[in-house]
Amino acid sequence: QVQLVESGGGLVQAGGSLRLSCAASGRTFSNYAMGWFRQAPRKEREFVAGIIWSGRRTYYADAVKGRFTLSKDNAKNTVSLQMNSLKPEDTAVYYCAATSGYYSGSNDPREYDYWGQGTQVTVSS
Repeated sequence: QVQLVESGGGLVQAGGSLRLSCAASGRTFSNYAMGWFRQAPRKEREFVAGIIWSGRRTYYADAVKGRFTLSKDNAKNTVSLQMNSLKPEDTAVYYCAATSGYYSGSNDPREYDYWGQGTQVTVSS
């Protein structure tokens, strides 16, 4: 089992920045690739970014490429999502997720084994 806890959400004006963190406990964190998803009201959960187990390769959705940066610290059992130039359409609940095995930035939530409870991000215009 892997337990994931997100933090860092909040209210920010358009153009601002937030940094989300996901703290992991349980099984060896370094064995897992991590992903961030988001879900806005009345919309399906969508992939935002992913990172392989070592942290050496990242994947981003087109909607956030160039604005969001994902990093993984295996020594601290954390993964962080730096979000810059935020837009109102980035408003959603953000979830981190973990998956074992081969990873190539899957955008399918069903391929992730563990999920956090989510953190709300609201971007005002």
